[in-house]
Amino acid sequence: MAILEEEVAFLEDFVSDSVDHRGTPAGKSSTGGWRSAWYIIGVEVGERFAYFGIASNLITYLTGPLGQSTATAAVNVNTWSGTASMLPVLGAFIADAYLGRYRTIVLASLIYILGLGLLTLSASLILMGLSEQRHVTHDVSAKPFFWVNLLFFCSLYLVAIGQGGHKPCVQAFGADQFDVEDPKERISRGSFFNWWFLSLSAGITLSIVVVVYVQDNVNWALGFGIPCLFMVMALALFLLGRRTYRYPRGDREEKKNAFARISRVFVAAFKNRKLRLEHSDQLEDGLSQKCKGTHEFLAKALLSGEGGAEPCNGRDVEDAMALVRLIPIWITSVVSYIPYAQYATFFTKQGVTVDRKILPGLEIPPASFQSLIGVSIFISVPTYERVFIPLARLVTKKPFGITMLQRIGAGMVLSSFNMMIAALVEMKRLETAKEHGLLDRPDATIPMSIWWFVPQYLLLGMIDIFSLVGTQEFFYDQVPTELRSIGLALSLSAMGLASFLSGFLITVINWATGKNGGDSWFNTNLNRAHVDYFYWLLAAFTATGFIAFLICSRLYVYRRVDQV
Repeated sequence: MAILEEEVAFLEDFVSDSVDHRGTPAGKSSTGGWRSAWYIIGVEVGERFAYFGIASNLITYLTGPLGQSTATAAVNVNTWSGTASMLPVLGAFIADAYLGRYRTIVLASLIYILGLGLLTLSASLILMGLSEQRHVTHDVSAKPFFWVNLLFFCSLYLVAIGQGGHKPCVQAFGADQFDVEDPKERISRGSFFNWWFLSLSAGITLSIVVVVYVQDNVNWALGFGIPCLFMVMALALFLLGRRTYRYPRGDREEKKNAFARISRVFVAAFKNRKLRLEHSDQLEDGLSQKCKGTHEFLAKALLSGEGGAEPCNGRDVEDAMALVRLIPIWITSVVSYIPYAQYATFFTKQGVTVDRKILPGLEIPPASFQSLIGVSIFISVPTYERVFIPLARLVTKKPFGITMLQRIGAGMVLSSFNMMIAALVEMKRLETAKEHGLLDRPDATIPMSIWWFVPQYLLLGMIDIFSLVGTQEFFYDQVPTELRSIGLALSLSAMGLASFLSGFLITVINWATGKNGGDSWFNTNLNRAHVDYFYWLLAAFTATGFIAFLICSRLYVYRRVDQV
């Protein structure tokens, strides 16, 4: 009996389905946990600093040195951010099917650094080219040469490719450091997503404050070079923690393609579509009743096909069902993310038109006001962890306070409310411009303080904590274990598709409202535009999306009973 107890203790000291950097079973005391997670969180802080050093002020660069109109620049920003948010699906596929998360992170980081380096070079060439053109032609509106412009956009999308491989794998790899079978580590993993977001918000806020100031007041080449340096530091930090990580079994050996076995379920179910499930005795124990209803089609993959074709096993069918159940949640979440695309475009352009003095003699760049999102997150995460969750536990008697879907739904409600506030503030801005006769003077400063924009920025931080973090945890947790990078990529792709939809809406509305000599909702002269109408439209879209989400979430079945 003593020997058996020692064997059990020996087994309990290791994490199932994880190995260390040597490929041997990962010990709980020597790998993983918060020690490893903080290395990975530090990497993400550096990456987010680099990404937002580009994204937060991109519309100013496009409408400034590149000379684009407001509507064109907004579409370009949405297209790039949408692409950057969709590419994680490809990066996650490569990680989960072939390279593993660790190798994908390293490769993506190198691509990221290359893109940032070329972006810095292109900005330097653009600035030198514009300076030379203006000196020779005395034309202050001169635009960069085509090939230099092309280099800029190629570099920009190279950054998107690097981010596409980096973003889903780093967060999934960080969550992998906690053993879901250990009750304490499972709770720690739930907290990981909250503190992860708080920490990366620090990197974002620092980037917005420092990098944006350098871009607006020093030069754009240095403003792009600083993010490149931070990305190099992030990669170095990631490699430094290599010996402490827990690697999912398969990351350190030949990858088994989970997509192949799950795809086989759909193929087998289609081939067996004419067979009757309810009268079959070929199903595995306990699966006959579980696989009825909306998933009866996939359950037919458990039957032996014509000609004695081998049936799929129960685990493969359940994993396929888990992916199918996520589709309605993913679709409804896309609409709720459309308002999120506006803070880096129209919120920033509106800030240019108003009084930006926060102290006598101190005027801040409009993009720097995005740092308020980080301030809101710094307040919201500890409040959510230390106040909201304990109170929710007392009410619901659930270990996590509220379910992940309830958390996402709360974020959707806040998102719709935020668009209403943004619309009211824009109405106030237009009214002030009219009162002071500034409708046709777009370069004049409207006597309205930028502090009017504080509520909508602060609400964005709260929306992040509920909707964005909730969505990331939900998709990571509800997909099959081998596809967790794909799960996080799905949550990111929802935001990416929302950015594309935002760009599409802007293009269509700009054409419809600006034809026949009318004033477009997105007129380059924002004093003649009607961005407030657009905000009201987005509030309605988000409310509609929430109703659809509510219906889908009530029908959703969690993978584990303790999550209901």
